[in-house]
Amino acid sequence: MDLRRSIEAGSRPYNNLLRRLSGADYALIAPHLAQEKAQAGVLLYNPGDDVETVYFPCGPSLATFLVANEDGRDVETILVGREGAVGGIVSEGYLPAYARILVKFGGPFVRLPVSKLHEAKTRSRTLRNVFARYADCMLAQIFQSTACNAIHTIEQRTAKWILSAMERTDGDARVPLTHEQLATLLGVGRSYTSRVIQTFKAEGVFDTRRGAILVRNRDALRDRACRCNESVKSHFDEVLRGVYPTDEEDRATA
Repeated sequence: MDLRRSIEAGSRPYNNLLRRLSGADYALIAPHLAQEKAQAGVLLYNPGDDVETVYFPCGPSLATFLVANEDGRDVETILVGREGAVGGIVSEGYLPAYARILVKFGGPFVRLPVSKLHEAKTRSRTLRNVFARYADCMLAQIFQSTACNAIHTIEQRTAKWILSAMERTDGDARVPLTHEQLATLLGVGRSYTSRVIQTFKAEGVFDTRRGAILVRNRDALRDRACRCNESVKSHFDEVLRGVYPTDEEDRATA
């Protein structure tokens, strides 16, 4: 990462969780926030690492959790974009990371020492409540992802992951996913992924570009997806309204 700098006074990064905080709660952590630009593939945590920093993806940035399997493959469990954060959300810090956390889509991130977040939580019940609610939403994503992997087809999950990435990254029709990255998201071999991609291309749902997928028909993509994303969004709306990205928000910031 580079471009390290403090957040300008009075401004808030383009992260919905940070924007959800009250003025008083945000002021408790604002002096300790620093912005960085991260490239795709940058490692934030390995399993066993001390979790000392919270990372907030901003704008089109995206982080991913990967769990290693005994056959040597990593399987992605959830994506986290501007609706949330990764690392030390509810802990008091300095606990070991369980999963590998990588930057999926590069861009701006804001970092905050876990110790400073914990200090702010001790001073504000409302700030503590927001992060506890977000942790509940993240857990819901993990539950939903587990169920999705067990019962839905590769085609449904392909459409779901692409939609999920679009929703968390300003709704851009160009999704910077390679065949290999999509295979990791799905937990299948590249050959399976290639066959699904060719089917979707033949149906006019999306095209492929070097290192990216270009969505041509978002409605058709949504029709082919399972409803796991909708379940997660519904839970976000009940628990932490206004944090999960919406189409209206994307149009307003386009």
